[in-house]
Amino acid sequence: MTGSEHDHGNCHGKCEMDRRTLLAGVAGLAAAPVLGGATLAAAEASDRPLGSVPFTARAYGARSATSGLAPITIERRAVGPRDVLIEILYAGICHSDIHHVREEWRKETYPLVPGHEIVGRIAAIGSEVTKFKVGDIGGVGCMVASCRVCENCIVDREQNCLNGVTLTYASSDKVSGGQTYGGYSERVVVDQHFVIRMPPGADLAAMTPLLCAGITTFSPLQHWKVEPGQRVGVVGLGGLGHVAVKLAVARRAQVTVFTTTPAKVADAQRLGAREAVLWSDAEAMRRVANQFDFIIATVPQAFNAKPFLDALKLDGTLVNVGALAPLEGVDSIAQIMGRKSLAGSQIGGIAETQEVIDFCAARNITADIEMIGVEDINRAYDRVVAKDVRYRFVIDMATLNGGKPARRG
Repeated sequence: MTGSEHDHGNCHGKCEMDRRTLLAGVAGLAAAPVLGGATLAAAEASDRPLGSVPFTARAYGARSATSGLAPITIERRAVGPRDVLIEILYAGICHSDIHHVREEWRKETYPLVPGHEIVGRIAAIGSEVTKFKVGDIGGVGCMVASCRVCENCIVDREQNCLNGVTLTYASSDKVSGGQTYGGYSERVVVDQHFVIRMPPGADLAAMTPLLCAGITTFSPLQHWKVEPGQRVGVVGLGGLGHVAVKLAVARRAQVTVFTTTPAKVADAQRLGAREAVLWSDAEAMRRVANQFDFIIATVPQAFNAKPFLDALKLDGTLVNVGALAPLEGVDSIAQIMGRKSLAGSQIGGIAETQEVIDFCAARNITADIEMIGVEDINRAYDRVVAKDVRYRFVIDMATLNGGKPARRG
């Protein structure tokens, strides 16, 4: 149990986290912009616990695949017994946000509020919450609920829930019966189990992308047990790729970056890679054939897998964590003859997400970020698609209420 957790061993019975606990959570918010003012004021006037009824919140969302993002008002569910209410400080922009908003992966339900890299301050807690106290800093990644009882959930693989995981946004909220909305918002209500403890003293803005980009790249490094001295390739140097480089270097692997952008060669070396190879250069790719123990592909679109399967050693593994479309160039004969594996991986479970946050905090690993205000989100989306960011946009959510973004990047 950490210092941020409530010690039930000294409670001598059920903890009294009633109306006083919930009201304490918002005592410091009196000067902040009103959260669904009429709804919350009515709840307080009727002597009901704050958050005991659904409330409205300001957000930035899309009303269609072509509308772009603009101010919007959404409804958040009431704070349940195991829920925490988070006042959002920072929200990262992931390329998957763009895919969802622009309806590039599937048919979407609008309005859609993206954002699954969220860091904020706990403003109120439910009566059964033990993991957090008011004032703690918590983080939320790509999922906010699972069944918690299937064989995968029991072994901390909630992302592989056999009964269906609830995504942080664009998913069916089984509690409220509506749709989940993400972190481009002033506040959110989440079950305590799916909230990550952010370490004291951490650079919160720069840690925010680790709740998706960090766990997405950390989990396969863990699963395939990447060790010191192994040769590791990272395909793509973007939001995911630059974090993958830092994590692999921290494991003392010999890292090579495969990029299509000549200007990123120097960046790869700055981040700790031993070398960078332009994978558009066929001759350069032939030179690195049969050299790698492990390659992680982070690019968000389909790509030709053959050059990277060729680059693997005997028994090597190529793991795709970015592209959802079918990959080209899968050579079954080469796989069979070299016992080479082509695998996929998504995020990790909640326990593993906490592990990567603690791992990075202990080693001062953060994402390279550029801070923006909410009014710049649409331009940021275009810049992500154009590969014009080094390497992750983070939204200062104070700007949703008229503040100016902190200057970063």
